[in-house]
Amino acid sequence: MLREPAPLAALTGALADADRLVLLGDLLELRHGPESEAVAVAAEPLRRIGTALGPDREVIYLPGNHDHHVLAGWFARRARAAAGEKGGGRPAPLGLDVEVEPVSEESLGQLAALLAPARLTVRYPGVWLREDVFATHGHYLDVHMTMPTLERLGAGVMGRIAGHPPSTLRSPDDYEAVLAPIYAWIHALAQRVPPERSGNLHGGSVRGWRALTGSGRRGLRNRAMAAGFPVLVAALNAAGIGPLRAELSSAALRGAGLRAMEAVAAQLGVSAPHVIFGHTHRAGPLPGDDRLEWGTAGGAALVNTGCWVQEPSFTGSEPSRSPYRVGFAVWVDQTGPPRLVNLLDA
Repeated sequence: MLREPAPLAALTGALADADRLVLLGDLLELRHGPESEAVAVAAEPLRRIGTALGPDREVIYLPGNHDHHVLAGWFARRARAAAGEKGGGRPAPLGLDVEVEPVSEESLGQLAALLAPARLTVRYPGVWLREDVFATHGHYLDVHMTMPTLERLGAGVMGRIAGHPPSTLRSPDDYEAVLAPIYAWIHALAQRVPPERSGNLHGGSVRGWRALTGSGRRGLRNRAMAAGFPVLVAALNAAGIGPLRAELSSAALRGAGLRAMEAVAAQLGVSAPHVIFGHTHRAGPLPGDDRLEWGTAGGAALVNTGCWVQEPSFTGSEPSRSPYRVGFAVWVDQTGPPRLVNLLDA
């Protein structure tokens, strides 16, 4: 019999004490190949989760950027309904917490079947877990990042094309206008890349980061890249793609993500004292973190759920202590602040 992977065993064990499970995006990896293959890979873990929860408990799923395409059918249905009702009008504005109705023949319907007997509820782009706790995957923060990631650069270019500079975004529809075309292009590309090359869609970013920060082998080419990087960033800022900064340290990456999430909450009018997100893969706040850095000017406390994909390039020489290690989760009780834990440390 196959041994159950430790992270999945820890999760299903923790579910005994949970009323519901919130899956905070990127449940499926749709950038490495066909959607059907991603659903097949996820099938067994989802069955175990559904069995552990049983028929009386709920899974809330919020798609992120890597699985944004599961919403394509829903967005299309919203557009068709609006066209039919209003003679070519636009759909109703997308709110902060909207329920997505799964359709059986689409991926969301397949996920609902896999999670049975537990009940699946799909929300987008966020969900109010309590009156004072708002959760979202966090991919909207890419628009405001000062770190020149690939998606940040794409958002900068798309924002100029769509006439939506970051400071003007005020609604989920505004963010979707900038980011959804990027996700659709990446998804379409992934469907046509040979399987042996599909990992390059993500691996290229990791290799580039290692080359520029010195965490990889420092050959002549890498040194040349690092030396020319500030010049490139200055050129991007001059072209109106920024504001971007050339610093690529782990502290800069963490800070850029936090300030970008703060900007999203402020511009969308999220008034919650507690905002939970993921996306940047850096869990926190952890012991030793500056709590002021993990707060917003409006007084909200930010909590990041981390990532459940092991990435050796980021976990460093002490993987068991890394804020990028797998196993992090956030408990939201009926009262009190959300609690960040690592299920593998128990």
